[in-house]
Amino acid sequence: MGDSRTRFRHLLRELFQFDLADLDFGIYRIMNYKRQVIEHWIDQDLPGAIEKELKRGALAEIQQAQQALEEARQRVLETLGEEAIDAEGNLAEKYADTPLGKAYLKAREKAAHTQSSEALEAAVYNHLYTFFSRYYQDGDFISKRRYSKKERYAIPYNGEEVYLYWANHDQYYIKTAEHFTDYTWKAPNGVTVHFKLQAADVEVNNVKGEKRFFLPVLDGMTWEAETRTLTIPFQYRPLTEQEKIRYGNKKQQEKINEGAKHATPERLQGNAEALAALTAERRVDAKGNPVSYLAHHLRQYTARNTRDFFIHKDLKGFLSRELDFYLKNEVLNLDELEAAGEHLAEGWFQLMRLIKRIGNHIIDLLAQIENFQKMLWEKKKF
Repeated sequence: MGDSRTRFRHLLRELFQFDLADLDFGIYRIMNYKRQVIEHWIDQDLPGAIEKELKRGALAEIQQAQQALEEARQRVLETLGEEAIDAEGNLAEKYADTPLGKAYLKAREKAAHTQSSEALEAAVYNHLYTFFSRYYQDGDFISKRRYSKKERYAIPYNGEEVYLYWANHDQYYIKTAEHFTDYTWKAPNGVTVHFKLQAADVEVNNVKGEKRFFLPVLDGMTWEAETRTLTIPFQYRPLTEQEKIRYGNKKQQEKINEGAKHATPERLQGNAEALAALTAERRVDAKGNPVSYLAHHLRQYTARNTRDFFIHKDLKGFLSRELDFYLKNEVLNLDELEAAGEHLAEGWFQLMRLIKRIGNHIIDLLAQIENFQKMLWEKKKF
């Protein structure tokens, strides 16, 4: 159960982009105001709500059946010996007519198709993880390709003879060239670092030309002592012939970032505050090596501004429909429900209602963020 909760918690932190908490511009500034509330909900309110729901109604009865079975099992083992029950839970035939044996068999029959509290809690986290991980990648909403017959989309269809449905239906396509933004982040020592786009040589009318890259203009760096702000200008353009030789034909942006990671602090040797802001450790990589704030944000900035993405026009409506479809198609298993019997049916529906309630709350939070992005885009566009 702990692994299921931890995995889902990590997914939520990715969906709400907690790794970008030190950014201080645009939608990230708005998200920072809600970050504490969301984090408290993820760490405290969510586990508490699940635990509380599992202790009431039919789900509590399911767990009690499991607990009664375990108690009966212990009594058999203590009185009749270890050989009375095998590794699969089967009672030795010679003890079947004993009072303890009969009590154990009755408890086992009643607990058939039930789950422990740990298993039920893990099921909730696993279903929520499975559902939301299908629609997000690196914190951005995306219509992922499905390869399983089971993992389908719920497409609204009213019986038309021919119905065409695009994968990116009801979404705005945000092209990189239309989304260039300045990028601001705060270092642990309170210094504000501003990546400012100085010039951008973009493709015109989607005509593909030479590949373009973000290159820092280190000679143009400025430091404002009063506001403690370091501004690093960037250009977005094709490489010069000399730069092509220097950076080669592969992973050019990574090599540009690597060079800037070393060259930028060298230009700031006389400025202790700015130097500390850039070189402080932000995280460690997969190999355990420290990654500075400058290296981390160079990667974030260049990746974000060179990747096209989508904004959904009605994320809440879309995910709500998809959640309903997921619950009916993948959580409500009719074969297992029939095998479990009528006395366990209410527990299944209570579990579905719990997953739906939590899922809809997460959808509401995600929709607020998406709607804010949509508002900014529509205001800019129209």
